[in-house]
Amino acid sequence: MRPMLPKRTYPLFLWVTAGLLATSPIRAHAEDPPGRVARLNLIQGSVSLQTSGSETWVVPDPNRPLTVGDNLWSEDGRSELHLGSTLIRLSSRTGISFLNLDDRAVQIHLAQGTLAVRIRDLRDDEAYEIDTPNLALTLLRPGEYRVAVDSSGKSTTVTIRRGSAEATGGGSTYNLERGEQGVFSGSTPLSYDGGPAPDPDGFEKWCAARDRHEDLARSASYISRDVIGYEDLDAYGTWRADPIYGSVWVPSVSPAWAPYHYGHWVYIAPWGWTWVDEMPWGFAPFHYGRWAYGGAGWIWVPGSVAVVAGAGYVRPIYAPALVGFVGGRGVSVSVALGGGIAGVAWIPLGPRDVWVPGYAASPTYVQNVNISNSRVINRTEITNVYNTSNTSIRNSTYTNQNLPGAVTAVPKESFTGGRSASVTAVNLSAEQIEHPQVLEKTPVAPTLQSHVGPSPAATALPPTHLANRPVVMKMAPAPQAVPIGHIQLLPGTHLPRSGAAALPSNKLVSPSNPGPELKKPPAPQSAHKNAVASSTPAQGKKPDRAATGGERTMPPGKQKPKPRPQKPEHPKRD
Repeated sequence: MRPMLPKRTYPLFLWVTAGLLATSPIRAHAEDPPGRVARLNLIQGSVSLQTSGSETWVVPDPNRPLTVGDNLWSEDGRSELHLGSTLIRLSSRTGISFLNLDDRAVQIHLAQGTLAVRIRDLRDDEAYEIDTPNLALTLLRPGEYRVAVDSSGKSTTVTIRRGSAEATGGGSTYNLERGEQGVFSGSTPLSYDGGPAPDPDGFEKWCAARDRHEDLARSASYISRDVIGYEDLDAYGTWRADPIYGSVWVPSVSPAWAPYHYGHWVYIAPWGWTWVDEMPWGFAPFHYGRWAYGGAGWIWVPGSVAVVAGAGYVRPIYAPALVGFVGGRGVSVSVALGGGIAGVAWIPLGPRDVWVPGYAASPTYVQNVNISNSRVINRTEITNVYNTSNTSIRNSTYTNQNLPGAVTAVPKESFTGGRSASVTAVNLSAEQIEHPQVLEKTPVAPTLQSHVGPSPAATALPPTHLANRPVVMKMAPAPQAVPIGHIQLLPGTHLPRSGAAALPSNKLVSPSNPGPELKKPPAPQSAHKNAVASSTPAQGKKPDRAATGGERTMPPGKQKPKPRPQKPEHPKRD
C-alpha cells in the first residue's frame, strides 16, 4: 500500500454525543417536497427499519418509500435499494441512515458494515455523500463504489471500481480514482494507506450479478430507469401497444383485480398519506403514471421515457399515491359510508385526470408532477384544476369512478391504522360516490400507528454502541435526520422522565454552531512525508465544488460552493 498526499480541506460537520437533547417535531413546510425517494426492493436475510421520528424497529415492507430520517440495519443477509436509477446495496451487519435525500443531494450515514453504490447518472448540480465515523466521502462521477466501516468504527475502507471520489477527514482531503483503494483509520489525525483495489469478493460479485440482470430489463425501453420499481415489471406483466395511450403495461393478475385496492396507507412526511401496495411489483405503477381500463382488465399508462426541459434531463417525479379522494380530490377527507360509519374512499386516477396533492405545493410542482406522469394532460387543464381545487370541497368526477372495482372505501380507523384495504373495504353506491356526504372538511389526521404502519416489530437490532459513534459530514444533515442508534421522537411525543438523563442524544457541531469547544485538528504527521498542513478557506472565500460534492443551497451561515469544471474522462450516463 502507498501513502497518498492530502490536499487542503474545508470545515466539516461532526455529530457527537452531547447532553440530553430531544429532536424537534417535523414541521409541515410550504416548499415543494422532494421528487424522489428510496425503495428497499430486495431483502435477503434479516433486515430492520426504523422510520423517521420513531424509536421502534420493524420488519420493512419492500414497497414502503424511504426518505430522510429512515434508518436500516441488515443483520445476516444482503439487501438492495433503488434511489431513482442509483443502486445501493448492503452486506450483513451493516447500518445506514438517510441524512439527506432530495432532488439535489443524497447523504447517507454508514455507521458500520459494507455499502456498495452504483450511480448511473450524476447531474452537475447533484451531490452524493457517504459519511462514516472517520471521513466524509463525496462521489464525484457515475461509477461503482464500495465503502466499508469495521465493527469498531475506527477504520473506513473505500474502493473505487469505476468513477472517482474525494475523502475528507482529519483536516485533509484525499482523491481516489478508478481502480484504487484507500484505508483510513482514526479521526484526528486521520491516517491513510492506499494502493490498487483488490479482486472483488463474494459481496461485490453478487452486486455485479444483480447489475447484469437489471441491465437487461426490457422495461427500460418503455420507461425511464429513474422510475423506481421498473425492474420488477418484466417478471409480472407484459408491455403492449395501445391505440390511445401508446406503450402500456398489463399486470398478470386476475380479472377481478383493481389498482389501489390491495395494500394500505401510511403517513410519511412531507407528503402525508402514502399508498403501500401488497404486490411484489407494486411500486412503480402506484407512484408514477396512471391507470386505465383496457376492456379485459386494467392497464398501467406510464409517463414519457424521458422528459426534456431545455438541454437537461428531468427525472420522473414521485407521488405518494395517484388517486382522487371521494369528496376531497387530493385531500383524504372523512365521508359517510352508511350505517353511521365514517370512512375514506378513493379512486385511481385515469390518464386524463389531474392529480392534486393533499399537501402544500407550488403551481410549478403540480404541473411537473402531472406532466411527468402522464402523456395526455395539458398544462392549461392542470392550471384550471389547481386554481379551483383549494377553494372548496366539491364534487369531483373521475375517469375511472364507474369502472369495475375502481372505488375502494374503508372505515376511518382502518385507514389511519394501516390495515389492508382489501380486507376492510365496504361498498359504496353510485349516489354516494357522485354526491358524497363529507363529514369533516379537514384531512384525516394520522395516529402514531399511521407513521409506522402494520409492520411487525423486528428482532434483528443494531448494536447499542452505534449510539456513541461520531459521524463526519460535509453537508449539513436535514433537521429530522438522526443517525442510526441515536434518539428519535415522533411529533407530539416526549422523552420519559424516568432515566431520561441516561439516554444518549446528539448535537450537530459546525463552524457556525460550535457547541462544545473543539480542538483544532493537528497537521498531518510523518505518515504523510510530503503532506502540507490543511487550511480552511479565508473568511468570505467560497470552497470549490470538489470539497462539497456539488452545488447546492447551504443552510444559513454556510457558504455556497462555486462550480467546479467536470472532468470528461467518463460519460454522464451508462
